[in-house]
Amino acid sequence: MALLLLQLAVLGAALAAAALVLISVVAFITATKMPALHRHEEEKFFLNAKGQKETLPSIWDLPTKQLSVVVPSYNEEKRLPVMMDEALSYLEKRQKRDPAFTYEVIVVDDGSKDKTSKVAFKYCQKYGSDKVRVITLVKNRGKGGAIRMGIFSSRGEKILMADADGATKFPDVEKLEKGLNDLQPWPNQMAIACGSRAHLEKESIAQRSYFRTLLMYGFHFLVWFLCVKGIRDTQCGFKLFTREAASQTFSSLHVERWAFDVELLYIAQCFKIPIAEIAVNWTEIEGSKLVPFWSWLQMGKDLLFIRLRYMTGAWRLEQTRKMN
Repeated sequence: MALLLLQLAVLGAALAAAALVLISVVAFITATKMPALHRHEEEKFFLNAKGQKETLPSIWDLPTKQLSVVVPSYNEEKRLPVMMDEALSYLEKRQKRDPAFTYEVIVVDDGSKDKTSKVAFKYCQKYGSDKVRVITLVKNRGKGGAIRMGIFSSRGEKILMADADGATKFPDVEKLEKGLNDLQPWPNQMAIACGSRAHLEKESIAQRSYFRTLLMYGFHFLVWFLCVKGIRDTQCGFKLFTREAASQTFSSLHVERWAFDVELLYIAQCFKIPIAEIAVNWTEIEGSKLVPFWSWLQMGKDLLFIRLRYMTGAWRLEQTRKMN
């Protein structure tokens, strides 16, 4: 009996090892190359408040603003105004209190099929194109790809990515700024502060089904086991970067859709960029584009492949790259 159990254990271990090798081979073979940092001709310009084309700046230029806010938007004509009203109200009041404070908001329309660009452009007309700019992508790149396009066109010393749904209270940017400053001295001027909803976990569990709670814990375990240590909430869409950290991490990013946050933080930890996790006020907003089961399944697959592709050398960390 003992011999049979031993043989079964050896067989199970051999099958598990074979499965891991097979998955690793599949991950290596199917690995896509680094997405080309290429803009279509129409994506090299933005419209100023008068409707005239102007060339977009580059993250490799010297910063001319204290804060850039990048807002990825896909079919957000209904939810975007609430977020923009809150953000611009806060930013304008802050500028009145401190005239030295300068900012810009960059709305990246990720190939929307609705009137997202037109809605965003109204804010450009109201506040001026020095403060609000709209980048309209020719085709959908995914949230990570849209954020990268915005970040690589930004002028800020610090760059905030913020979701278009306004789920995070915008004034909490001050909490991220403090968290970022507390990390000083920054190695090579690089640091990241991540907004976090981890403190709301008990409350959210009470409102979720057991199945969704199980999916959540499974996802968190995979994130910790495969990719990112020490960050409880990798998926909050409210993150603040120094200009140098944004340039370094987004230059190496391969995943441009839902799991991009995890790869981004994995890259940051590989480069030993200090990361602060900061609790923020967050409210669930209707209209999420995530389909719970299939989205979590897709992200789980992406997490495994992120880890295996870096382990097998199919993907490599890149130094900063310029966009064509």
